[in-house]
Amino acid sequence: MSGQPMPCSPAEIGSLFLFEKLSAEQLGQLCRAGRVEKFEPGPVYTEGEPATCFYVMIEGTVVLSRRVGVDDVEVTRTSQRGVYAGSMQAYLGDRVRQVYNSSMRVTEPTRFFVVPAEEFAAFMQQWFPMAVHLLEGLFFGSKNTQRAIGERERLLALGSLSAGLTHELNNPAAAAVRATATLRERVGKMRHKLAVIAQGSYSPEVMANLIDIQERTAERVAKAPVLTPLEAADREDALTDWLDDHDIQEGWRIAPTFVQAGIDTDWLDQIAAAVDEEILPNAIGWLNYTVETELLMDEINDSTNRISHLVDAAKQYSQLDRAPYQVADVHELLDSTLLMLSGKIGERIKVVKEYDRTLPNIPAYPAELNQVWTNLIDNAVHAINDAGGEGTLTVRTALQHERLLVEFRDTGPGVPKEIRSRIFDPFFTTKPVGEGTGLGLDISWRIVVNKHHGTLQVESEPGDTRFQVLLPLVAPANDMPEEAV
Repeated sequence: MSGQPMPCSPAEIGSLFLFEKLSAEQLGQLCRAGRVEKFEPGPVYTEGEPATCFYVMIEGTVVLSRRVGVDDVEVTRTSQRGVYAGSMQAYLGDRVRQVYNSSMRVTEPTRFFVVPAEEFAAFMQQWFPMAVHLLEGLFFGSKNTQRAIGERERLLALGSLSAGLTHELNNPAAAAVRATATLRERVGKMRHKLAVIAQGSYSPEVMANLIDIQERTAERVAKAPVLTPLEAADREDALTDWLDDHDIQEGWRIAPTFVQAGIDTDWLDQIAAAVDEEILPNAIGWLNYTVETELLMDEINDSTNRISHLVDAAKQYSQLDRAPYQVADVHELLDSTLLMLSGKIGERIKVVKEYDRTLPNIPAYPAELNQVWTNLIDNAVHAINDAGGEGTLTVRTALQHERLLVEFRDTGPGVPKEIRSRIFDPFFTTKPVGEGTGLGLDISWRIVVNKHHGTLQVESEPGDTRFQVLLPLVAPANDMPEEAV
């Protein structure tokens, strides 16, 4: 938008703090290259448009805002003479994308000194070559440093996640190996017991009855109830007494296995009634091997399912074989991240999930949202550890003002008020040297705000810190997938 052209006075331009050190000749050049324009209340330029001009306010009031989702969030409002905005990085030329990074409007008739971006860049390079080189070094050096440290931080995070995943996989894998070895031994003993029974002078009816009891006992294992420790102890004592009364050797060893399988004295009475007294010990021993075999197969099944679940979580977390931009379920992303970080979270931190499962899937970059969850969970765990290592991490989802809320709440010491406004700045960290780069929250902010048009904010007091991510439910109009942050 262009304003009403007005005469340009070198003396007036020179009274602005940005130009007060320029010579009369330089001020004259500025006036010839630029122009003074008066804008009525309303927009001056819009975020995302090509940055064609550099604006310096002579008098009036300006408001700068950033687009967050469907809302314009005001970031600055001022009436100070000489404030500037627009193509402030024009001196970098085509090496960076020259667009307005905010929207500017005026709330009263306002005069600006306006310089075309190309002219502004030429003056900078002609009058202040050393300053331009320093600014270029600062800009690109910061970017390169940020990128290098960001990559290092990702590698460290990957190493931590890999160690945690390896630990989590090792437990069920080791359990499956142990159970398989024990199962092989039990099957061998079962074959031996069957041979002993078969060598006896038992009728086909008795053998068929034993097979039927074996099958029905295996069914009971699959339907075994969950007992309290007291109930299990009472049933174990009762089974031990029954086995001793029927002259079954090592009843104290068999009883716990039968309790785990859901077998009680009533079931043993049925077995005793179905077989002859002389073969009861062998029948009980054979059923014990049957029960142990079923329990071991259940353990192997649980272990392999656990391994499969961990592998699925790793694939979900890394988004392997998935499109980078897709409609995603945030709860799946949260669950996979929590599982991947379970080793770091540890047993002393209680994790509470307060999910609103009615929330719809949203358009997103899932792998990058997982990076946000990782950073916020890692910070929460670090805060709780600072407070003694015991606490609660609550992950909540909800609908808030037509946006999807993901909140991470921890019971750590809180973020001091004096640094709260700086925690999203690059390289700012409160962690000891070597433990933090200060980029986790900066990366998270850019992923949430820049890539997903959302909001990342914090509310904190001792014992209650909440990082809140607000994401739009639908993709903004003409929103195209961007390069990874």
